[in-house]
Amino acid sequence: MLHTLMHSPYYSDLDTLMLLLTAQDDLLLLQDGVLGALEGSRALNCLLASPASLWVLTEDVTARGLAGQISAKIGQVDYTGFVTLTEKHQQQITW
Repeated sequence: MLHTLMHSPYYSDLDTLMLLLTAQDDLLLLQDGVLGALEGSRALNCLLASPASLWVLTEDVTARGLAGQISAKIGQVDYTGFVTLTEKHQQQITW
């Protein structure tokens, strides 16, 4: 399943999201969800403990001026990569 976190992780039910993530899942952080990829943040530490593959949308990182603050442990994708993730997963859930 593709999970997309569109809101700040500090205003989302991150605990429930973490319970649902499996090794077959991808989690894409976009819009304000990219705040979850900030190096050294509590949200990042939580997300890195998940079995899912983690991604951040580069355009949203750039739009927020956070390019130098995103953890290298999270993959970056552009809109083409976003489409690839949606093609990979028949199901999607937005957080």
